[in-house]
Amino acid sequence: MPEEELWRTFFSPIETLQALGLRRDMASVVDFGCGYGTFTIPAATFIEGIVHAFDIEPGMIAETRQKAGRAGVTNIHVYTRDFITDGTGLPNASVDYVMLYNILHLEDPIRLLAESYRILCKGGIVGIMHWNYDPSTPRGPSMSIRPKPEQCAQWAATAGFVISEMSIDLPPYHYGIVAKKGNT
Repeated sequence: MPEEELWRTFFSPIETLQALGLRRDMASVVDFGCGYGTFTIPAATFIEGIVHAFDIEPGMIAETRQKAGRAGVTNIHVYTRDFITDGTGLPNASVDYVMLYNILHLEDPIRLLAESYRILCKGGIVGIMHWNYDPSTPRGPSMSIRPKPEQCAQWAATAGFVISEMSIDLPPYHYGIVAKKGNT
């Protein structure tokens, strides 16, 4: 993770969440790799339901928990967990929205998408955001592991998702994809 001060300059969290399909009426949201809480806390203030925030790093979970407390946000459940290896532990079809923001470059993206599919309700939405496939971006994973939009869309389709919106521009350095869980 880059330093938080720099990280915050890359996003307008509420606008990004809305562009990637988050709606106020969603009752249960998951943020995979919550990091500094950049999207977790704004999502929790935007919806009335619960935001489940997962990260493998205890420090990131502590940071998100502290920020939520300072902001008076009480609808966040945080979990220190290797969700790629162990899944979320959440019930099948129990979530309305999943955030996969800047994470599909990690090992086994299809497994992460499959876990997203499992926990999403019928018609549930996965918002995918990643760094543009452009070596001039100031941060992001190396180009050798940075996925192109077409790769993310293919991985999502392999996991069973139907792409709703492709190549959403999220300036200055990101793109987004919105996909839905079908009838199964």
